[in-house]
Amino acid sequence: MKIAINIPIIGKEEISVVTSILKNGVLTSTSNNGGPHVQAFEKSVAAFIKSKYVIAVNSGTAALQAALYALGVKKGDEVLIPSFTFIATANAIVSTGAKPVFVDILKENYTIDPDDLEKKITKKTCAIIPVHLYGNVANIERLSEISKKYHLPIIEDSAQSLGSTYKGKHAGTFFEMGCWSMYPAKVMTSGEGGFIATNDKKLREKLLMIRNHGMVNGYDTKILGLNLRLPEINAAIATIQMKKLPNFLKSRKKNAELLTTILSDLKVILPHQRNNEHVNWYLYTIATKKRNTLLKNLNLKGIGATSYYSVPIHKTPFYNLNIKLPATDWAATHVLSLPIHPKVTRKNIEFIGKTIHELL
Repeated sequence: MKIAINIPIIGKEEISVVTSILKNGVLTSTSNNGGPHVQAFEKSVAAFIKSKYVIAVNSGTAALQAALYALGVKKGDEVLIPSFTFIATANAIVSTGAKPVFVDILKENYTIDPDDLEKKITKKTCAIIPVHLYGNVANIERLSEISKKYHLPIIEDSAQSLGSTYKGKHAGTFFEMGCWSMYPAKVMTSGEGGFIATNDKKLREKLLMIRNHGMVNGYDTKILGLNLRLPEINAAIATIQMKKLPNFLKSRKKNAELLTTILSDLKVILPHQRNNEHVNWYLYTIATKKRNTLLKNLNLKGIGATSYYSVPIHKTPFYNLNIKLPATDWAATHVLSLPIHPKVTRKNIEFIGKTIHELL
């Protein structure tokens, strides 16, 4: 038995639409609004997350880059981010010439610590990027207070949180912009892809130019942009996946609830939802001081348990910073994510739970 941590769930509909587009031959569009499949996808996402505008791009990293470009982030600026996340969040900042400043996390849900964040604001700080890690929503109230107090825009890194909500509002739609990924391991996929949401018309107009070399009508580059366009094939796959997303999320929730019931008697820290929060259960992440031994033995049993961010960004060779982030260091040595995606069956969940009981 091999239970993967996350897998893309592709059906006949996706295969059929890809074949149709290949036969048609229109694989992408350089028009300002994108091709018909890109536009259809953007409308479907906007309706789902209840955002005025959605701009599709070719990766979650591209979404972060475009958002930073749209805010005018430049060399000499500082952007505050958690270190306990995927490295794309930091690399997108470096690509603008700005400096990522690493902030500690909250142990309760692995999202950015607002108190540590506020301490690290300087005259050079130009933006904040909280990450809704594992689908957990960051502390929106405190972030909002800090944003208003210091007049700092916020880009939400929502790569892992499609479908997560707080007080009925979708993660990624609380501040200036939200950025999502559609990498194959996410809750839905387009193969590779990403998108940005905003309610600001001017930001939308900038983002449309940024994803297409800064152009509006071709060869009329007005601002710095790159080729960040989402191809028609990927957009068509994503549109179909959006229709399936509610059922994907239901399956994840069901598996998470069952696993919580099975593991509730063990001395491990289980994931939980805060009041008014509904997470998408992108990853079911537990914490234990026996993490390394547990991980090794689960993998030997064919369970694709994974330790994400065991090397936080600030400790990677590229950044290599000697700074103190105690909660981040704790999480890096204690957390472990377990498979609960829609292809995981009840029998699989029971096997995972039984195996963890035996090992602990």
